[in-house]
Amino acid sequence: MWFRRSPLPDDVRQALSPARGERPLAAAELIGDAWAVATTAELAVVQAGAAGPPAVVLRRPWADVDRAAFDPERGVLTVEWVDAAPDTLLRLVDADRAAFPQTLRERVQWSVVISETVSVPGGEVRVAVRRTADGTLFSQAVAGPGVDLADPAVARVVDATESTVRGAAGLPQ
Repeated sequence: MWFRRSPLPDDVRQALSPARGERPLAAAELIGDAWAVATTAELAVVQAGAAGPPAVVLRRPWADVDRAAFDPERGVLTVEWVDAAPDTLLRLVDADRAAFPQTLRERVQWSVVISETVSVPGGEVRVAVRRTADGTLFSQAVAGPGVDLADPAVARVVDATESTVRGAAGLPQ
């Protein structure tokens, strides 16, 4: 079996200072002297320092990723967050050789145990049971554009759906 060394520079790996048991799975060099790193627990972006050591500028667990889309022609990976934070655009240096988008997809899918999308007044809500890196399960509701989760009619539908998906995952309802 052939193994190939990760392209992740040692100083970038050291800047990550991964928790015990956490390891990098894939990395992609980004335009702008930075690296995107998919670890077993999270998505991280490390910015190389011109005058000093690299610094972690983004570090979010997989359960925070709502979705991601890869445009191979432009070499841009757009990451959308469950908390409606601004999208993160990752501009890959070499999109043709990068396994990073596939690894990101696999980690996000791994974090979703079960998911159901429901129609509510104003749009849709995706209710899911997600998994953290240590295996803890929790439920999450992500509202689509124009949906007010505080609206009592929306809240009733979301609560019922959350109860269903939690029960299907073996969590207390």
